[in-house]
Amino acid sequence: MRAGRLIAVAILTWMVTELEQSATEQASTDENRFRVVPRLLPHSSARHLSYGNPYKEGAMARKRNLSWTFAAGAAALGAAAVTGAGLLAGAAGKAIWDAIATVPLSGKVVLITGASRGLGLAMAEECARQGCRLAICGRDQQSLDRAQEELRRAGAEVLALRCDVGKRSEVEAMVETVLAQYGGIDVLINNAGTIVVGPLSAQTPEDFEEAMNVTFWGAVHTTLSVLPHMLARRRGRIANITSIGGKIAVPHMLPYTAAKFALVGFSEGLTAELASQGVHVTTVVPGLMRTGSHLNAYFKGNNRAEYAWFGISASTPFLAMDASRAAKRVVQAIRRGEAEVVLGLPAKIAVFAHDLSPEVAVRVLSAANRLMPSASDPSTDRHRGHMSESAPTKSPLTAFGKRAAKRWNQERLA
Repeated sequence: MRAGRLIAVAILTWMVTELEQSATEQASTDENRFRVVPRLLPHSSARHLSYGNPYKEGAMARKRNLSWTFAAGAAALGAAAVTGAGLLAGAAGKAIWDAIATVPLSGKVVLITGASRGLGLAMAEECARQGCRLAICGRDQQSLDRAQEELRRAGAEVLALRCDVGKRSEVEAMVETVLAQYGGIDVLINNAGTIVVGPLSAQTPEDFEEAMNVTFWGAVHTTLSVLPHMLARRRGRIANITSIGGKIAVPHMLPYTAAKFALVGFSEGLTAELASQGVHVTTVVPGLMRTGSHLNAYFKGNNRAEYAWFGISASTPFLAMDASRAAKRVVQAIRRGEAEVVLGLPAKIAVFAHDLSPEVAVRVLSAANRLMPSASDPSTDRHRGHMSESAPTKSPLTAFGKRAAKRWNQERLA
């Protein structure tokens, strides 16, 4: 009991320091933003802002709220220290930590790669609801234009830029454009990726190179381009959208899973190295999601059979998480500065099982691989999902997936 009291007191002392630092930094940030905003707005808008300092008032209100949260938590911790109630101490500590770590996103500049459709677009919409100013990028101009129009209709301020994140020169130019437009980047979400489904015998070196270029190097290019700006200000948030395929090697998706494994390692390394410099990095590990992306994914080997198992899985409510719900959880994790978040119960179970016994997990995956389609087609040609339809994928089994595709701008690409 005595040790528990000492631990509680130590936690309390540490949180006092963190709370005060967090509140002070946020107040300073918002006051600085208020000084900049009038210069960026038309004269009439600046005149309306001159009647008060909403950022300063908001900062002071947040500081008061944090103080009240701290006071309540401190009381609970004190009671826990006296009674030895470890659970109460833990609950109080979590309440204080959430108050310290969570930051508002209103007015923040958020850059999202691969945001023209799917989860990227869902996250852009959620950020817009939070009051963010958006910069989105993608490779397909038509999809990008539709996404920009949809976001603007919802009232968002959005800058849409065509960019292949696998090319460093294009990324650097894009980041410079965003900085010139908004004056800064507060949050970076690395979401761009590509999927090729099929057995190893149908995969080529080019498939692996493309997956690494878009998924891994794309995140590296954008991060290294944005990071100096964040480090100079000693604040920023980065979220890397990895995958359950970056924790567990899913059969028939080797190029994808290799790139996602690399991204998980990069993201976790960033988290460790940048935390002390004011930049919080979140590794997001989604399972299957209902975004409709299977329509535009590539399938090889027996492409119709591959598309059938993948498309049906990505359309099934229990197996595949709703894109809007996933986006909300991602943004929440960014606001809290969480180091990692796994999305979806099936993904959480899979990660837990793999960590508990990697050998058993690999045996299960090996057994699953034997049930997957064989490469009946010896060619290495790849086909879009919507070009690989069969009776099962035209059935009601994929109804939820097709509805998601329509919702999240998954127009059929060539």
